[in-house]
Amino acid sequence: MRWLAILALLPLPALAEGEAAGEFDYYVLSLSWSPTFCALTGDARGEDQCDPRHDHSFTLHGLWPQYEFGWPSYCRTTARDPSRSDTRAMVDIMGSSGLAWHEWKKHGRCSGLAADDYFTVSRLAYDKVEIPDVLVHLDRDVKLPTSVVEDAFLEVNPGLSRTMITITCEAGRIDEARICLTRDLEFRPCGEDTVRDCRMQDALMEAVR
Repeated sequence: MRWLAILALLPLPALAEGEAAGEFDYYVLSLSWSPTFCALTGDARGEDQCDPRHDHSFTLHGLWPQYEFGWPSYCRTTARDPSRSDTRAMVDIMGSSGLAWHEWKKHGRCSGLAADDYFTVSRLAYDKVEIPDVLVHLDRDVKLPTSVVEDAFLEVNPGLSRTMITITCEAGRIDEARICLTRDLEFRPCGEDTVRDCRMQDALMEAVR
């Protein structure tokens, strides 16, 4: 039994990668609060998304195939990778073609779709969710309970309930809104591992710039 004790001390294996494409249960639509990305990462990198000429609020981080528990990544697929024009075409809602390429590699290949179809579905998912006008035009920095952000999404998206959305934080700031969708892009409850609401009562939400 000594070997069992040794095994118990070993770290748990990481999530597997390279699963078969197209085998998943639902999507997570991940919307990133652009001012947080810029403050924590984008400004230092000189990302065009953070240039003052833009006024991004929630941008599309990605559309992620998901299991009821866990998720596939970097899946095996025979689908061709997107062209540069394909990834550039996503800049208006994703902020950068580099992010579009990364999301295809890690998540899009798992959808079982061709690259252009995956980006089309990603845009349809993004367009399905109405971003609250008060957030689109946020003109000053505020500190607020994360539940206020969730409430704002619920108010303007009929059929969306609290079990279908989660708000995340990073470094004391509102980071993302993650919304769960069926494979047909209808709102649905999130899996237990997806619902990780930030509970901060004074999360910083910087103004759109």
